[in-house]
Amino acid sequence: MNRQILFAGVMVLGVALLAGISSLLFWQSGAIASSEVVALEVMPVHPDVLRWGYLAAALATIVGSVAAAYAVATVGAAAVGALAEKPELFGRMVILVGLAEGIAIYGLIISVLILNRLG
Repeated sequence: MNRQILFAGVMVLGVALLAGISSLLFWQSGAIASSEVVALEVMPVHPDVLRWGYLAAALATIVGSVAAAYAVATVGAAAVGALAEKPELFGRMVILVGLAEGIAIYGLIISVLILNRLG
């Protein structure tokens, strides 16, 4: 049980660190258009910012997928054990597995937001 709590804590800290690094990269003075630039003018993004942005998007997807896989495996195993004893719990177990899968969707949404900000 302690290993599961430690793993979940590491995942949460990893996502928070990833969000902090990506927000710092995007709010650098050279990464966004300044107020002096005309809004219609397209400002090129520095290659370093692109590199780190793509890495942040990839890591958001990877961490979200790995965390969702771990959560689905854990919840799925518990759900199968519970369904063996009480089959009437099927609806509740499907909801719990779906909630665990939502972690991957959150990671994908974050990576899409990062990629939209780059492009």
